Amino acid sequence: MSRRLWAALAALGFALSLGACGDMGRLQLATPAPAPAPVKPKPVVTNTPATEREHERILATYGGAYDDPQLEALIGKTVDRLVAASERPDQGYKVTILNSGAVNAFALPGGQLYVTRGLIALANDTSELSSVLSHEMAHVIARHAAIREDQARQAAIVTRVVTDMSTDPDLTALALAKTKLTLATFSRNQEFEADAMGVAIAARAHFDPYGAARFLSSMERNAELKAAKASFDPRAQDFLSSHPATPERVENAQTIARQYTSPENSERDREAYLSAIDNIVYGEDPSEGFVRGRRFLHPKLGFTFQAPDNFTLDNTAQAVIGVRDGGTQAMRFDVVRVPAEQSLGDYLNSGWMENVNKASTEDLTINGFPAASATADGDQWHFKIYALRFGSDVYRFIFATKQKTTESERNARETVNSFRRLTLDEIQAARPLRIKVITVQPGDTVESLSHRMAGVDHPMERFRMLNGLSSHAEVKVRDRVKIVVD
Repeated sequence: MSRRLWAALAALGFALSLGACGDMGRLQLATPAPAPAPVKPKPVVTNTPATEREHERILATYGGAYDDPQLEALIGKTVDRLVAASERPDQGYKVTILNSGAVNAFALPGGQLYVTRGLIALANDTSELSSVLSHEMAHVIARHAAIREDQARQAAIVTRVVTDMSTDPDLTALALAKTKLTLATFSRNQEFEADAMGVAIAARAHFDPYGAARFLSSMERNAELKAAKASFDPRAQDFLSSHPATPERVENAQTIARQYTSPENSERDREAYLSAIDNIVYGEDPSEGFVRGRRFLHPKLGFTFQAPDNFTLDNTAQAVIGVRDGGTQAMRFDVVRVPAEQSLGDYLNSGWMENVNKASTEDLTINGFPAASATADGDQWHFKIYALRFGSDVYRFIFATKQKTTESERNARETVNSFRRLTLDEIQAARPLRIKVITVQPGDTVESLSHRMAGVDHPMERFRMLNGLSSHAEVKVRDRVKIVVD
């Protein structure tokens, strides 16, 4: 999807030939070949040192770029159509697919557009994806992105102060996450203006203008499914964090679309789109560790552990967070730097956590790994903390409960005792979830197809969301639908 600047060259070719006409033996000038049409220069993306730095930060935050030539080709063609139909056909764009399961898209002032593979997997046709791309292009055209960049600069000053003054990694991470959110935030008026411009661009490019309303609705449903896992992890911030999809906004997108065409007379390009996203990675990338049900696995680092029953795990940029249904118990798993010469018991009592009961400190061995445990008490929570040395790293388990019970003690102990090395077979089998596009067969139902979904929570609701199906809609024979497989 990188664009090259083509020089505008007008080449005029004349074909000369020597030929004999009868006995005249004269030189003849052949009929001139038509001159090729001048090649228009392709619009360019404006790069500055600031945008290059921001580009690198975005790649670092969202897992780098996702390499998929077929998807890149589809997006490239889509952007070319949108650019030609836009108010600024001279503005160039470079689209980067981000290797993140979050549903997000954003733009930098010079024309750099970003879409996550999570957003691409959620869309059901090219018109829905085009609605996102044209919306972000509208932010660039209307200079919203430039205004936002000034706001981000001010937020970065706050972040730098917090980072310089604080030794608390959680506080620093929170400040960074809020800065990322500021970078992605537009005003309500700017969002509505970008919606109107984006729908118009998509319609003039002959895409279904109702794609915007459909996709906004899908994103609302996706947000509802992940609401229980909300965190300040900058990787988890999705499109709705910065582009609120209120019912008013969905209705407004539908109203704007009616000005251009009816749904029956517009292009969705569903079949080509589904073919392009078939086999795309879905959810987390295993190289960074991933959650499967109650189990967390990290193939690159070679370990795994399992959370207690009724816990939901979320892998964030800073830690693995677990919350029990009802919110009465929680856990945090992360990695810290502890000098090799410092004992784990001394580390637990070194002051990084307040109110640690030093008398409760105990040296342990867990599955052959040196470890230590201690307890701490706050105003409303009781804590059980563990430090475990695995290779050159030290991992922390921090369990919090509002009321200390035999069950909460057992949950903490069993979770820590489940920490172990992955076997070679487990490492080799640790592969990402993927979207698989299948054809509905006679006898298939939403329920039966959702049972074929692997590695996801709420499979039936997720199947409906992924395929844009309402709560009562049924699948039809020969329809192509998306499922998640491992």
